Amino acid sequence: MLSLRNLRYFQTVARTGHFGRAAEACAVTQPALSMQIRELETHLGSKLFERHREGARLTEAGREVLRHAERILGAVADLEAQARWARGPLSGPFRLGVIPSVAPYILPKLLPGVMRRVPTARFTLRETRTAALIEELLAGDLDAVIVSLPLDNPDLAERPLLRDPFILAVPQNSEYAAADFATADMLNSPDLLLLEDGHCFRDQALDVCRTLDASRLSSYGATSLSTLIQLVANGQGITLLPQLFVTAEAKADPRVKLLRFAAPEPSRTIGLAWRKTAGIEHDVNEIEAAVHTAIAV
Repeated sequence: MLSLRNLRYFQTVARTGHFGRAAEACAVTQPALSMQIRELETHLGSKLFERHREGARLTEAGREVLRHAERILGAVADLEAQARWARGPLSGPFRLGVIPSVAPYILPKLLPGVMRRVPTARFTLRETRTAALIEELLAGDLDAVIVSLPLDNPDLAERPLLRDPFILAVPQNSEYAAADFATADMLNSPDLLLLEDGHCFRDQALDVCRTLDASRLSSYGATSLSTLIQLVANGQGITLLPQLFVTAEAKADPRVKLLRFAAPEPSRTIGLAWRKTAGIEHDVNEIEAAVHTAIAV
């Protein structure tokens, strides 16, 4: 018999590409999880995975089943959200995803702000890259995400929360430090440092640079903005930073000069996204109000 448990286990194997890791994520034994997958394959009459030494790969039939399974699981999540809404906004737990280039700089103010507005609010938090957050949001594993907009996904509603300007960080003893403002010419420097591939902030920075050949960039495999600012402080290059990070962490280092761009400043838009079918606008309103209060402090 087809069950939500079958579908959740199947979805987890598809995401992790590995039966052992999926079993760990689902808090079950691997034989128990494998049995559920076999039951699903028997019920559907299709082989869903190709097993190999490194893990498991979806078959063509498996990819089609995953598409339908995630739609079903998303609908179940929407039903649960509607039930929570009847109990009041942010009755929980509310599952919120946040990208790493935002989470450390906004959550310390956002969460207390929400709790002041809704003392009964309960959150579970997920911090990871945009692609993973959107996948989990569409599958119903998250209720909303705070990411860079726009996402341009027809299944998602979006609400901008704040504009986050880009700031150029340069070594205090570099030739760039004599400038009053950052300029587009500076971004063509081979000394420009960015986060490693896969981070949405890297993509946003490259969009600001526009004609820059990414293959020319110095590669340090940096995975955090804190690492980038330390590289700049030690004379290894220059980098673009979001103002959220600068306000929270970077403005006190005497080895670094921070240059704003002349108007119009390049920036990114940080906002909320959620499934259109979820019906959680009341929750979104509370989070939006708390964000506006947090950034005003």
